[in-house]
Amino acid sequence: MSTGRINDVMSVDEYLAGELVSRTKHEYIAGAVFAMAGAKNAHHRIAGNAFLAFGTQLKGTRCTPYNSDTKIRIRIKGHVRFYYPDLSVICKSNDLNESFQDQPVVVVEVLSESTRRLDDGEKRDAYFTIPSLTHYILLEQDSPIAIVYRRTDEHFERHECTNPADVIVIDGLDLSLPLQELYDGVLSN
Repeated sequence: MSTGRINDVMSVDEYLAGELVSRTKHEYIAGAVFAMAGAKNAHHRIAGNAFLAFGTQLKGTRCTPYNSDTKIRIRIKGHVRFYYPDLSVICKSNDLNESFQDQPVVVVEVLSESTRRLDDGEKRDAYFTIPSLTHYILLEQDSPIAIVYRRTDEHFERHECTNPADVIVIDGLDLSLPLQELYDGVLSN
């Protein structure tokens, strides 16, 4: 989803309180607030398939998938950011009274032309600063392609899955996500 800047600068507390009553989701970067735009049905189908795949495989574990209504808080060099990823996996959850998570182990974004630069640039770099994050996955909206960033000891390694028969493996969580499953209902249309 793309964003548009709101001219008001606000504190974290004002932002969080506003998000609880707002009909529109907003992302927050160091006091600047950005309204999020809608997305195509293909975007929602892919995100829904990913949520279902993660949820099914994580059932009975300590980890839980969260959908795009859950913000991730990122603290970077004296400022705070809140992003709404399309999906996140949380193994150590914040208090149930909070409206955000701090420690995702996996973050998934579905790409479109309007979000590509942000998702595979600014957001990627911000997510990489989260110590708990092990995988950042970008799913193309218009073709069955996944870009998977996996944390190693030194950095994040980038790998592309370009064949519908490819499987994304999430080490540490014992997850195998077939691309064909993530694009179910999108590939055949």
